[in-house]
Amino acid sequence: MNWNDLKYFLALAREGTISGAGRLLNVKHTTVARRIEALEISLGTRLFDKSRSGYSMTQAAENLYQQVVSMEEKVHTINRQAANQDSALAGPLKLTIAFELANRLIIPKMEKFCERFPDIDMQLLMTKSLVDLAAMEADLAIRMTPSPPDYLVGHEIMKLHHGIYASQEHLHYRPKKTKVVLFQSENKRTDWVKKYAGDSEVSLRVDDVGSMAVAAANGFGLAKLPCFIGDTQPGLVRLDFKIPPSDWGIWILNHVELRTTARVRACKEHLVSVLESQRDLITGNLSNFASDRTD
Repeated sequence: MNWNDLKYFLALAREGTISGAGRLLNVKHTTVARRIEALEISLGTRLFDKSRSGYSMTQAAENLYQQVVSMEEKVHTINRQAANQDSALAGPLKLTIAFELANRLIIPKMEKFCERFPDIDMQLLMTKSLVDLAAMEADLAIRMTPSPPDYLVGHEIMKLHHGIYASQEHLHYRPKKTKVVLFQSENKRTDWVKKYAGDSEVSLRVDDVGSMAVAAANGFGLAKLPCFIGDTQPGLVRLDFKIPPSDWGIWILNHVELRTTARVRACKEHLVSVLESQRDLITGNLSNFASDRTD
């Protein structure tokens, strides 16, 4: 069996559609169909039944599935171990990181690293979905999380701190009802809203913390933001409310088998230094408070 064909088998088994498997593997759906057909011919058996809702595994495919998953993990292990033996400060290095962390804290401080190690091909993967470090989709991750998965190694740099922010315009021309900006998933009566915004109304809901900061800066109302975002967003001031530190922290993580790779180690040390140099910003010790209150 060809391992490359087996990758297509796993993708279709997991996604359930030819188009979904194609997106997962970044290939055309016709390529997926062709490789599945080749695998079925090679094995001499049908692996999928097609219906209106998609593709479902036959009994033969179900018998094969766990063995192929085991093979996939062995391939990933071989790749990680090979990468771990690389002692050169050269080659590709993929860092997965949230947009706002990258744009406000990391990218402005990465030029020195790239100048010092010109042979390292630095690549930033900024996405809302979690990139799989176990599958070698990235070498390093900076994540905002309460606790990372056990198969990753690293450490928490510091806890996130939040504040309540508003624009000067909103504070000056205060509406009859305090307005707030919330995430789509938040209930209107969150703890901070009940405590600091009184009988408020939701002016806007968003699914991204950067958009929340921009909305608040443009007069949509109060927003609870990480200090490193609120204090760097033009047009926002932090109200003099005491918000306890979050359970979430900023973590730098990598797979356990990549801990001694030279380029990973060098980048990890640089990132720790970059974040430590901005500790006051992240922990909220740099802002000029607005004394104006809303309740």
